[in-house]
Amino acid sequence: MSNNDQSPLIALIAGEDSGDQLGADLIVALRRHYPNARFAGIGGNRMQQHGFESWFDMRELSLFGFAEVIGHLPRLLRLRKELVARLTTAKPAVVVGIDAPDFNLGVERRLKQAGLRTVHYVSPSIWAWRENRAEKIGQSVHRVLCLFPMEPPIYARHGIDARFVGHPLADRFPLVSDRVPARRTLQLPLDAPVLALLPGSRHSELERMGAIYLDAARRVAANMPGLRIVIPAANTRALATLKSLLGRSVNDEAAPILLDGHAHEAMLAADVVMLASGTATLEAMLAKRPMVVGYRVSPLSYRIARMFKMLKTDVYALPNILARACGMGKDAMLVPELMQDDFTPEKLAHATLELFRDSERRGAVVAAFEQLHDILRGHLLGHAGDHAAAAIIEMIER
Repeated sequence: MSNNDQSPLIALIAGEDSGDQLGADLIVALRRHYPNARFAGIGGNRMQQHGFESWFDMRELSLFGFAEVIGHLPRLLRLRKELVARLTTAKPAVVVGIDAPDFNLGVERRLKQAGLRTVHYVSPSIWAWRENRAEKIGQSVHRVLCLFPMEPPIYARHGIDARFVGHPLADRFPLVSDRVPARRTLQLPLDAPVLALLPGSRHSELERMGAIYLDAARRVAANMPGLRIVIPAANTRALATLKSLLGRSVNDEAAPILLDGHAHEAMLAADVVMLASGTATLEAMLAKRPMVVGYRVSPLSYRIARMFKMLKTDVYALPNILARACGMGKDAMLVPELMQDDFTPEKLAHATLELFRDSERRGAVVAAFEQLHDILRGHLLGHAGDHAAAAIIEMIER
């Protein structure tokens, strides 16, 4: 297929499940403008369902933390070299790296140096790590597509073209949520207390934290008669790991309901959510569900981050970060955070029980979440994928 104005080759590089969904939405939006476009690079099943040609297995990029990446570094470097060579030869109209900054920014920098147009979709967390990273990102890409409204002004201070395109998750949740339909879908009683438990999607996360979360859930259930616990598994491997952990971590009296997927329904059905830090905290916020957030990285990753003072924020959960960035107060703390040494079954259970027992606090949190949801949608009309596609089309046709 030729790479002309009507049938361009558009390269997309996604590194994990969330990027695969963003890539699929992007392909749908771009096809409205370029019905004959060819899409290729690295992507998952969702992107491939829309005609995407994946040259490599996306799962090879699904790593997290310094220690985890170091062990796979030779293979990742080899994959990056092969991908850069193939894209340099193919000369796509634009290369869009979707999230996965540790891998994508290096690829994008080499392709930009080779004269290709490059875009990075989903800004790295420069507001959390180090703002001077913005300059290095600008060396890799011509444009950054941002999901959060506080990000473009940071890039502007460094002379980098960045656009707020809206957050795609904000399109998928209603501003005011209703738990009744979700409970009916999951066959949960309408009057029982429900805890949704999301202990992470990656295998390494579940191995490191799964048993702690399940122990915490057991402790909550022991203090709340009639509690229903639902655990949505992010993928097939997570489902198998959770089944194994449940066999030895939770007794029959508090046995959770393990779901194959259905994370959104589980959150919407819940009164309180207990979950790992990450994008899932944003989903729980958009579902308007009070939550307790916990996380623990490998000791080596934690020591490196502390040693080099890489973290510039003292909060980790996205609802807390957004609350502070969007003017709710520099000390705003909507969500309890139990990180690293504080990440214990006892502390998780205690914080979760406090939320269940304090209806006034839950109501205040829900009101704040509705306000943040509205901010994430911003003044933009249409879906985030459409705005991202428009910014990419402008790059192609400029």
